[in-house]
Amino acid sequence: MDVLSLIGVLLAFVAIMGGNYLEGGHVGSLLNGPAALIVIGGTLGAVFLQTPMQVLKRAMTILHWIFFPPRIDLPGGIDRVVGWSLIARKEGLLGLESIAESEPDAYSRKGLQLLVDGAEPESIRSILEVDFFTQEDRDIQAAKVFESMGGYSPTIGIIGAVMGLIHVMGNLDDPSMLGSGIAVAFVATIYGVGLANLLLLPIANKLKTLAARQSRYREMLLEGILSIAEGENPRSIELKLQGFME
Repeated sequence: MDVLSLIGVLLAFVAIMGGNYLEGGHVGSLLNGPAALIVIGGTLGAVFLQTPMQVLKRAMTILHWIFFPPRIDLPGGIDRVVGWSLIARKEGLLGLESIAESEPDAYSRKGLQLLVDGAEPESIRSILEVDFFTQEDRDIQAAKVFESMGGYSPTIGIIGAVMGLIHVMGNLDDPSMLGSGIAVAFVATIYGVGLANLLLLPIANKLKTLAARQSRYREMLLEGILSIAEGENPRSIELKLQGFME
């Protein structure tokens, strides 16, 4: 579990609630159903309108990365590639066939199978780069769904504020109706800005960072597999791949 993400979420909300309490406010003053409906419903509606279904599904699929990110072990990956190169040097590329069949990672498995099949380095590069860039683009587009939400929610919050003020202006002759309208106006703005800056935009940036880390790992695998195909020395391969270390 990504403890830093958990701390970030808790700290953000404790700071907001704590500041509100120190100013003499109470939690109930920040809870407003109509304001939440306007901001959350409006934001989701706008994003649903702009986002293709496959991108939206991918965004929901990778959302759990915020707290449970995919394990990216660069040092372990480098050791695996060096191990493959040692086997290829001793037994030839066909010696990697059993490893390819049992390899759990689909990207690595495809690369190893191309080595076993005797594909040329340029052919290996072109095939694996398609997977590399396609997966990276899918994850970045999914992250941008939350970035879009972060862009829309403050504006929807302003719409909620204006609607609340319209309600207030329409009931100036009835003081008992003014409080609820003013509450919706201010709380909707808080919901819109807070949702964007405390959750949605940080989530989008975190997902982009994780997608970039995965891309770096796949790029390392690609360079390693190409080096094996070109018959490079295992020690040289190791030194080259260490350049991908963070």
